[in-house]
Amino acid sequence: MTNKTLFLTDERTFWHCTGVQSLFLPVGDWVEPPSGSYGADTPTSKRRLLNLVRAAGFDAELEIRSAPSAIRDDLLLIHPASYIDEFKKLSDAGGGELGVFAPFSKGGFEIAALSAGLAIEAVDVVVSGKNPNAYALCRPAGHHCLANEPMGFCLLANIPIAIEVAKRRHGVGRVAVLDWDVHHGNGTQSIFYDRPDVLTISIHQDRCFPPGYSGFDERGQGAGEGFNLNIPLPAGSGHETYMHALEQLVTPALRAFAPELIIVASGLDANAVDPLARQLLHSDSYRAMTGHMVALADELCGGRIALVHEGGYAEAYVPFCGLAIMEGLSGKRSIVADPELDFFIAQQPDERMVAFHKVLIDEMRAALSF
Repeated sequence: MTNKTLFLTDERTFWHCTGVQSLFLPVGDWVEPPSGSYGADTPTSKRRLLNLVRAAGFDAELEIRSAPSAIRDDLLLIHPASYIDEFKKLSDAGGGELGVFAPFSKGGFEIAALSAGLAIEAVDVVVSGKNPNAYALCRPAGHHCLANEPMGFCLLANIPIAIEVAKRRHGVGRVAVLDWDVHHGNGTQSIFYDRPDVLTISIHQDRCFPPGYSGFDERGQGAGEGFNLNIPLPAGSGHETYMHALEQLVTPALRAFAPELIIVASGLDANAVDPLARQLLHSDSYRAMTGHMVALADELCGGRIALVHEGGYAEAYVPFCGLAIMEGLSGKRSIVADPELDFFIAQQPDERMVAFHKVLIDEMRAALSF
């Protein structure tokens, strides 16, 4: 056992290729090829996050390593054999696309299995007490992936797979998943929608992705009724609105559920300059949200919390948000000063707009039973 935060990463995940796209549009017809990099989901933002941690010397405060790939039996806990076999076959044949906005190249299956393995390890070390908390720098991401269909850059359901492995290995009972990626965690929601042992919460930009989706009224079904919570926030919500949502919606939901383990689907695409969304968070936002969730984990489940990387496409700014999360998990501060923090703080919504956003959140709270 160590008192250091575990930071899981592997160079091979940076070699995952989504093909030739401009932002997220396939090149062809009237879509001109991009300059410099292919598409939005490049490895650069993740690699630069790791590079900033190391350049700042903050790697001394963390345990950094890789993990074994997920094996077929792990994947079968969530995905049907037909999906796994089709994915592997297409991957071996040179790659392609099995779902919506989820292309991959040759070897994509093996890299996705490695990414899922990082998530499995993050959860495993937290549950077993080997590390106080953990962050898995997964790529490709997982929170849009359905049981039988990839979507939105996500090829395997990393977090659901990790949850089911933890249940099988350690007998974990109630698990809470908070998804603060700016896009709705539709894959995770769909997989656990009828189950009472996994509480799924998604804070996302209203109607962003999947296109037109909001979701507040979708609370689960059957035995899972009441164990799904969507918090759609207006574009441009900003720091105070997100913190109010955590305090007024996420916190009481988690206290009512009393989880044995908390997992955060940690998309960093709610940052102020992400090309695929329009929220206004900054590095202090991610530091504060992480601190809030660590404190809740200490209160509710013996500190057992793991974060699994999802989206985040602003190559220059994701590293500062990611480093802030590492600081929040470890309880240490680095020597790095965010050069854009004051600029993004100055762009936050004014008091009148924040008050309006808080009214929306308070209305959501009034409609819930906890």
